Formats: sequence, structure tokens, C-alpha cells
Amino acid sequence: MELWELRQKQSLPLEQKIILSKERIREFYEFNDGMVYVAFSGGKDSTVLLHLVRSLYPDVPAVFVDTGLEYPEIKEFVKSINNVTTLRPERQFKEVIESEGYPIVTKRVSMMLRDLQRPTDKNKKSREGYLSGEYSHNLTLPKLWYKLIKAPFKVSDKCCNIMKKKPFVKYNKQTKTLPFIGSMASDSEARTLTYLQTGCNSFDGKIQSIPLGFWLETDIWKYIGKYDLPYSKIYDMGETRTGCMFCMFGIHLEGTPNRFQRMAKSHPKQYKYCIKTLGCGKVMDYIGVDYKPIKTLEEFDGMQDTGHR
Repeated sequence: MELWELRQKQSLPLEQKIILSKERIREFYEFNDGMVYVAFSGGKDSTVLLHLVRSLYPDVPAVFVDTGLEYPEIKEFVKSINNVTTLRPERQFKEVIESEGYPIVTKRVSMMLRDLQRPTDKNKKSREGYLSGEYSHNLTLPKLWYKLIKAPFKVSDKCCNIMKKKPFVKYNKQTKTLPFIGSMASDSEARTLTYLQTGCNSFDGKIQSIPLGFWLETDIWKYIGKYDLPYSKIYDMGETRTGCMFCMFGIHLEGTPNRFQRMAKSHPKQYKYCIKTLGCGKVMDYIGVDYKPIKTLEEFDGMQDTGHR
């Protein structure tokens, strides 16, 4: 698919998008003889996806991975949904960051830093490419992050694979089912590239369906309003992303109050555990991110009111 085709699909009205997504859902369901499930995170996107899939096939199960890093409001919402199977990773987040490293900046930057911090003969060529610009722009380490090569902590992109993807892979093999996933091309550059390569349904290699791939966030909220869908109250608390609470990907790009400053106010227990016990505070100190709580309620509310996010 060409980029202009994706942009054309993204500009369609919601009703047309619903029709197209249902066609892709039927196609994937029939391809695997109904041996499918919805990868359900409890967030707004997978909530819409689950409603769409079950509008056609009411008995399709939802599968939720409880990493221990979700907002309490997400877990509470997941419990309110019927026919949900809960999976858990084999390792806890604290073990993962101690053995593998912290997820910071972006997945690509963390992946490059993982090799650069742990040089071997096997990754020598990759390391040289990351620094020389021999590879594409996406695989060249920005000079801003050179300092992290010698950081007093490890950096890695492995967290998501260990905590989220591996439980799903294991479930797929055990049940011989395949997933519907609620990601959208508009989520990131990486997801745009993936969608351009595979479209909504991938039947080769990594077999999966992303029926909302050409939707936009505005479509998600319109759909929720149209069908009066219940959703996690975490969104009404000021959060727009509901992934792992302690993930630091992209934190350097956020305004004030950032996600950790909001967490200090909304979830003080989890904030303290993250900053102190997990050591995320020392990591953000090193990359120059202010995570400390906003001192006054008036100051905090004022920042939110003026759109400093």
C-alpha cells in the first residue's frame, strides 16, 4: 500500500470505516475458522475493537496481559468485561530492568543503546553502523543520546517483548488462535510503516489482524460516543495513553505536568515505587526530565488548563 492510499482511508467518514473494518474482521475470522481472540489492553482502542468484533461474533474471547504495570483503573475496567482471559508474564518488571535495562527515549534508540552498552564481536558491525550513519536515519543513534552509552544504568528495548508479547505468543501456540489487535497506523511512524507493508490483515509470517489500522484517535472517541460504550475512567483523569505506568518511552518530549508528575498526584503509591524502588528517578535525572511533583494544586491545574502536556 502507498502512503497516499492510507491517507485516503484515514480521511473516510466513520460509518465507512466501520464497514471496511467489519469486512476485514470477517475475512480474518473466516481465514482461521473462528479460532481468534481480541488482544485486550483495557484501553479505548481495544475497547472499540472488542465491541466491533463482538458485534459480528459475540463469543470471541478477549485476552488481557496483566503485567503488573497497568493503571488500577484499567484493571478495574477489564474486570467489568465478560469473557476475558488474563495472562501474566514469567518475569516481573523489576527483574526485567535489572537484567535487561530501562525502556527510555524510543524502542529504536533503546535497541541501539542495548548493543552499544554491551559490545560483543557479534554486534560489532551493528554498533559501527549506529554511530557512523551507515544505516538508515531510523538506525542512527542521535548524538543527543551518545551520553547514554556510558550511563550508570542499562538501557534496553526488551521490556515490551518480555512483559507483553511473550505471553501472547505462548497463548497463541497453546490455543492455536490468532489475534485481533487494536493498533492504528497513526500511533507512530513504526506502525505506519508496518501498516503500509501488511494492511489490516497479515496472512504471511506474523499472522494477525489490525482492523482499526486506518482509523484515527478522533474516530475512536466518535465510536465510543455513537454506541455509548463504557471505557476506563483513567481517561477522565487526564491520561491519553494507558500503557505501562512506568514506561519512560517518549517522556523527554512531554510538557508539564508529564505522566510522572500526574502520577504523583493521582497514584502516589505507584509513583513512589516507580521513582524510588525501581530507580526510574535516577534515569530521568540523567536524561534531564523533571518528574518531581508539582508543588501546589493551583499550579498543577493551571498547567493542565493551558494545555501543557
